[in-house]
Amino acid sequence: MGTEALPAVWAPEYEMDIGAHVFPTMKYRLVKERLLEEGTLEPAHLHRPRPLGIEELSLAHAPAYLERVMEGRLSPSEERLLELPFSEELRDAFLLFCGGTLTAARLALVRGVAVHLGGGFHHAFSDHGEGFCLFNDVAVAVRVLQEEGALEAVAVVDLDVHHGNGTAAIFQRDPRVFTFSMHQERNYPAIKPAGDLDVGLADGVGDEAYLSLMDEHLPRILEDHRPELVLFLAGADPFLEDQLGGLRLTIEGLRERDRRALEACRRTEVPVVVLLAGGYALRERDTVEIHCNTVREARAVTRRR
Repeated sequence: MGTEALPAVWAPEYEMDIGAHVFPTMKYRLVKERLLEEGTLEPAHLHRPRPLGIEELSLAHAPAYLERVMEGRLSPSEERLLELPFSEELRDAFLLFCGGTLTAARLALVRGVAVHLGGGFHHAFSDHGEGFCLFNDVAVAVRVLQEEGALEAVAVVDLDVHHGNGTAAIFQRDPRVFTFSMHQERNYPAIKPAGDLDVGLADGVGDEAYLSLMDEHLPRILEDHRPELVLFLAGADPFLEDQLGGLRLTIEGLRERDRRALEACRRTEVPVVVLLAGGYALRERDTVEIHCNTVREARAVTRRR
């Protein structure tokens, strides 16, 4: 790939109004602005996604659920499970998030590495949303690419602090998709459907133990499964000061996580699409810095390809 710019996907609508909430939707804009300002990203290589339609979403989501969402008919219990105030603005943002992950995946298949400054909504199931996740953009993107015959073997490498329960459930009977989740075990969600490899971490795990476990498992997954695409959920929430996490990774440790994960993909020559996933640090600037570091490492590995 030489010195080509890193392709990235973003839309201003990602910064949706959800009121006073632990989910900082402004982080998407702040990350984009900082990376453009410092030159890690270039304006000419920033792609705007299109919102996906019902036909594409229905490859991963139940038609009845999609109908309720599109008509704004979520029940009070469904909205409580989602943990976000439902609105047309929210729905439209998630249609774009799904389009963003699909766009970034297509770019990664061509360019080797691409980043989505959004995405990673791994708690959405086929028939309902939960945990801030209305639709599962990871599952939708994979299903669309499978339907098109663009790829067969896929690996989801989920390094968010929370288990990717929706993603695991959707792909549980699909041998073409290997789901790997390394997460804090005693954290949301309470029920964790089995993925292909789930590594549940004890409370308080820090940089050294975390990185050692990732080094133990990730290269073997890439070598044994031979994916044609990796979707890397680089959650910022394993950070030691995250409001919704109980691990103890430092900002430097999280950057090293990203470097090692991306280098493992480079060594096996597998395309990788990077998704920001969760991040709820006490200080917004810490979440932004962690996400920016992820993209900086993606830019670095792009130069080495």
